Amino acid sequence: MIQSFLKERAWPKFLPGQSSSLASVTVSLLFSTPPPCYLEHGNTRISAGNGIQIYSLTVDSKVSSRFAHTVVTSRVVNKAEEAQEAIFEMELPKKAFITNFSMIIDGVTYPGNIKEKATAQKQYSEAVARGESAGLVKATGRKMEQFQVSVSVAPTAKVTFELVYEELLKRHLGVYELLLKVRPQQVVKHLQMDIHIFEPQGISFLETESSFMTNELADALTVSQNKTKAHILFKPTLSQQQKSPGQQDTVLDGNFIVRYDVNRTLSGGSIQIENGYFVHYFAPEGLPTMPKNVVFVIDKSGSMSGRKIQQTREALIKILSDLGPKDQFNLITFSSEVTQWKPQLVPVSTENVDEAKRYAAGIYALGGESLRSLNDNQAELLSEGSVSLIILLTDGDPTVGETNPRKIQKNVQEAIDGQYSLFCLGFGFDVSYAFLEKMALDNGGLARRIYEDSDSALQLQDFYQEVANPLLTTVAFQYPSNAVEEVTQDNFRLLFKGSEMVVAGKLRDKSPDVLSAIVKGKMHKQNVTFQTKSSVAKQEEEFQSPKYIFHNFMERLWAYLTIQQQLEQMVSASEAESEVLKDRALNLSLEYNFVTPLTSMVVTKPEGQEQSQVAEKPVEDGECGTCVPASWAAEHLPGILSHPSPMSQPRCHPCYPQTPRSPERLIPFH
Repeated sequence: MIQSFLKERAWPKFLPGQSSSLASVTVSLLFSTPPPCYLEHGNTRISAGNGIQIYSLTVDSKVSSRFAHTVVTSRVVNKAEEAQEAIFEMELPKKAFITNFSMIIDGVTYPGNIKEKATAQKQYSEAVARGESAGLVKATGRKMEQFQVSVSVAPTAKVTFELVYEELLKRHLGVYELLLKVRPQQVVKHLQMDIHIFEPQGISFLETESSFMTNELADALTVSQNKTKAHILFKPTLSQQQKSPGQQDTVLDGNFIVRYDVNRTLSGGSIQIENGYFVHYFAPEGLPTMPKNVVFVIDKSGSMSGRKIQQTREALIKILSDLGPKDQFNLITFSSEVTQWKPQLVPVSTENVDEAKRYAAGIYALGGESLRSLNDNQAELLSEGSVSLIILLTDGDPTVGETNPRKIQKNVQEAIDGQYSLFCLGFGFDVSYAFLEKMALDNGGLARRIYEDSDSALQLQDFYQEVANPLLTTVAFQYPSNAVEEVTQDNFRLLFKGSEMVVAGKLRDKSPDVLSAIVKGKMHKQNVTFQTKSSVAKQEEEFQSPKYIFHNFMERLWAYLTIQQQLEQMVSASEAESEVLKDRALNLSLEYNFVTPLTSMVVTKPEGQEQSQVAEKPVEDGECGTCVPASWAAEHLPGILSHPSPMSQPRCHPCYPQTPRSPERLIPFH
């Protein structure tokens, strides 16, 4: 099996790394009124009727040095002669943290209170006992979470809904992306999206795109930009929103996207300082791509039959064409047994790539077919200045041989022995995502879900592009000990082209006037050092003056990044280490009012209605991608399972039909 295959080969000593992923900020807004009838729309039940009118809908997004602070405000009125139910529903990115929600009804504010999950669960269970539906947030696809709350509105009464969330945008293939999904489902008298972007490094690229834009709507869009800031305003009139004159149907149903990037230098570093906190962005320009060894490990068991294996073949053939001229590669397939295309890594050449494509074109899902064993020949490997990656694609859990996830993860880590970065791609919803995620994080890589859809081949190709061009390995950030404290992760295994490394921290009370940083890494066969300096006073002044940014954001950026990293570290930490990480992440979540997997937001309502609802943060799970896996939650998140909410119940995504699993499946790492 691959474990013995890995152990018996003299793999080169490769250097560690990390990659980046797409960043998006997405808002979808929907209002509806109660029965007479209900319509099914995806996973959401939407009531149909008349009476609730949206008279104002605004989205105010301030992006300050990649940190997006978004406020969604909607004002509705009940035009009916009897009470109606108003449903406020929106979508936000999975990586975002909700920080506040409130409703103003008849001049009275009903806030959302963020509490430790165990405390909120008590209120939640009481609501369940009363027969009330208390789950407010659920996963709704690849990148999104859906927030929904309903309230009864008296005749002529007005309600203001306001939801606030924050997210650090990540650079993906060379750009940041701000995505607003607009679905008001009726024309709105005052509808506005107001986006301010402030980047001290300077904005090098800016574009907007919309899936619903018409010639009339284009006149409602204004884009202005100077060296460091951009302003995008979308403010359509009633007539511009209408599908046709005199109708209430709106053309606003789709995505509005802002993409941008910033100026960079060969030193690659930008240190920005605000209110006693700093953030250091690192993405140097002009570095050559390092050669790499790539082993593609493909699941060809029975459940991969049909479209899955067809799209895998298509993607693999395309990826093979994109290998670099100095790379080496091999293909391994597995079902009940493991086989490899070549006994060793082979260099990229026209002959080898063409042969590999023919081999890939002949990969079919054959279930439990017995394949030839791996032999023990030594692989000829690249020199020390290369990067090695294993890319594993599977759609299910191991059912043959060693099936204990912990033992498999341990065996894989011992077999790889720090020489390879393991990237695990889970195809569909049969696979245990938590199992793959831990295995990847233990071995310096990451996990990604590939959605079983018409664009699965493109998803695979897109992932490969993220890791296709490694630039640096063993990257370490160093700061003067007398200047900073409480720094986030400052050691990374890999830097890929088009991504960005981010380190944040707190300045000491008596820090120097100039904050300096040294970034060390390895490129090919040589050590490289980057130096960056930043004036504390100058940086503080730069962020204090603009009125269009969200002030004191950098402290929240530091807290956000710390929590995200600690939640990720919990996946592969020991039980004792995990408890320490959990306690700190919980304390920060409560201090900065973030809804995270460790906290919940209790939403109060007027007397006589459902007295409370609980918003929890969905986390990727093994079956449907909507919740924390039971085994992991039992260890790390006590209380989350005591009263599982509807949104945290394992369920299959209706958009992606499930393929029966093969009775024999063997993950080739044991």
